[in-house]
Amino acid sequence: MSGDDRYKLFGVYLSDPVVDALADTLYEEAGVVDLESYFEANSDAVPRGDPGADATDEFVATLLESFAERYDEADFEAAESVDADGFNLVHLAATPQRVSDVRERFRAAETIQESDLRTVQTAIVAAALDIPPDGTANARSPD
Repeated sequence: MSGDDRYKLFGVYLSDPVVDALADTLYEEAGVVDLESYFEANSDAVPRGDPGADATDEFVATLLESFAERYDEADFEAAESVDADGFNLVHLAATPQRVSDVRERFRAAETIQESDLRTVQTAIVAAALDIPPDGTANARSPD
């Protein structure tokens, strides 16, 4: 497979509630039944046309487009309150350029927040899904 006909797999650390919300989204969009085992961890690429890979690529594309807004909305304090054992490594698929771009932005956010990657990834993805990263009631007030 060439780079043009495949997605690259990469991992993000997410809290249980964020994994559940992302799994629900991907189930509705692509019929992904078990997000945590959908992609083989020992593989580094998935062919385009795979419904789950197409859906995660679209999610990553949307996240990249709105990354600054999601960063501003992210509840980093709530994500920091998640127990260290409360994070799961979830594999997603995206174009190689998107993988590179989202990793770079997560690393920059990690540096700015002076926090760990799990906290940053959980907080920002939770903001993209409009849920609290720690499973508590959504503290955001309606505008």
